[in-house]
Amino acid sequence: MSKFISFFNFSIKNILDDSLSIIDQARIRLVYYGLLLAMVGIVVILPNAITLHDDIQLISAYFLLGAFVVLFKFFTYKPDTVFISHALLIIGSFFMLFSVYVTFQSINIIIIQLIILIILYSFYMLGARWGTIYSLANLLPVMGYLLYSSFNNTLLSIKPEKIDNYTMIVGLFFNFILIMFIQGHFYGAFLKNIKQLKELATTEKQLNEKLEIAMHKSEQSSQVQSDFLSTMSHEIRTPLNAVIGMSNLLMMESPRPDQKENLEILRFSAGNLLTLINDVLDFNKIESGKIAFESIKFNLHELMNNICGGQMLKANEKGLNFQLHVDDFFKSRYVIGDPTRLSQIIFNLVSNAIKFTTRGGIKVEVSCAQDRLNEVVVKFSVRDTGIGISAEKVSAIFEPFTQESITTTRQFGGTGLGLAIVKRLLELQNVNISLVSEVGVGSEFYFLMTLPVSSEMIIPAAQPTPRVVLTNMDRVDYKLANLQVLIAEDNPVNVMLMKKLFTKWGITPVIAENGERAIELFQYGNFDIILMDLQMPIMDGFEASKIIRKMPDPRKANVPIIALTASALFDIKDKVYDSGMNDYVSKPFKPNELVEKMLTLVTPQEA
Repeated sequence: MSKFISFFNFSIKNILDDSLSIIDQARIRLVYYGLLLAMVGIVVILPNAITLHDDIQLISAYFLLGAFVVLFKFFTYKPDTVFISHALLIIGSFFMLFSVYVTFQSINIIIIQLIILIILYSFYMLGARWGTIYSLANLLPVMGYLLYSSFNNTLLSIKPEKIDNYTMIVGLFFNFILIMFIQGHFYGAFLKNIKQLKELATTEKQLNEKLEIAMHKSEQSSQVQSDFLSTMSHEIRTPLNAVIGMSNLLMMESPRPDQKENLEILRFSAGNLLTLINDVLDFNKIESGKIAFESIKFNLHELMNNICGGQMLKANEKGLNFQLHVDDFFKSRYVIGDPTRLSQIIFNLVSNAIKFTTRGGIKVEVSCAQDRLNEVVVKFSVRDTGIGISAEKVSAIFEPFTQESITTTRQFGGTGLGLAIVKRLLELQNVNISLVSEVGVGSEFYFLMTLPVSSEMIIPAAQPTPRVVLTNMDRVDYKLANLQVLIAEDNPVNVMLMKKLFTKWGITPVIAENGERAIELFQYGNFDIILMDLQMPIMDGFEASKIIRKMPDPRKANVPIIALTASALFDIKDKVYDSGMNDYVSKPFKPNELVEKMLTLVTPQEA
């Protein structure tokens, strides 16, 4: 009991607690009222025993009355039903056996009643285990006595006592009352318990129904959020595609120095806007639990050089020294993991380091912390000489939309999502990121990642495979000039941009304003590749691609199709491949990326 009970308490109201179960409350009432009833019964019998000068009955009555009074007082002060029940059962068992073997040396109806009381009381108060123990402790000696007495009249030489009629009647009456009280009390308690369970089941059912409704609403809300992000992404990316695309086209036309500076600012601002949009979409994808990690073989040494290649240029533009060191171990061994997500993590960390560093430099290290034969523990470290982070802000910077201070946000910009994305991506792979930083000195972000090692060794190529990289977009690559390209695009600004861009490459594309028109033009024309926008009126790109893949002419049915999408749907990649398209490019796209994917899918004719 948690509440205070006075030593002088005699009331059951101070013992009962609403926090107790119905069964526990019934047990408390049974002990309390059972002891009272037993004491009343002894008090009623006691005058008759005194009148008859029956010493054994008198001593037994005094003993039982004293024991019951002590237990009753103890119970009203310390209501421990288990202890009291054991005490009562031990006293009852002893009294029963003493009466059978010594006092009466026979088994009468009162003894039988007492055995029934002990059996009922032990099971109801202490459960099946102790109920069985106490039942057998009383039944076996009685059965033994019956077997013995069938061959002998008495067990002892002591003359047995006889119960007078008055004591017999009173004993029977109070024993029956106790039996009825036990049965009736617990029967009522069980009924209440069953009723309570039914009410709980009904309440639980109602709560489950409410939970289902809430989950359904949550799923609807999540879907609405996803659709909203997809729509907003499409609506923002579409004009942004035109801004970045036109900026790139103007940069190709040898602008004057002052024009070039303005175009650089325009392109830089558009790129920042695109980065912010991508951060929000990536974070939403992670928080929605819709991130799936790949497990593929990749060259970590090559991956790190590719990630840091472009970042080196950014660092050099700011006058920063950029160092990349990758252990020689990774030059000859493939590792297995998700290179895309690892690239995202390293890119964010390096971008942050460059953003918050104005002097000194950045050092990126990839080292083999442990070589465990079939797997390797890799330590990734990004160190800078930037502004540093105060100790009290270290944990906060990993929270979404949080930077070290408002001044930092105003000075350096950004959403504060980069490190939150890094932390979430690592946590999903059971990896923790650590930070050592000092204000004004710099910071080091590092983490340990365990990656399986492929049994296949990296064999250095004698001559590297040439890659198509357009270093000067003013130069028309002869491999593109003979391509027949069909573009399905409904946005007039994007159509104009694509025409101008492809003109630079010596291509005159055919434009279809929707999926239905694209199929019609494709049926009567010969095209090497199709660039398919996904969201178009009349017929979208998914449906158009499925129809093309079902065409009877194998050459037409197998034409390469690249999706052009500004959508942010999490499963857009799967939808693109499921509809039969070969690859996709996200708007706003980089011209080099589009060219490389086109040349990968098409074997162009020599000019």
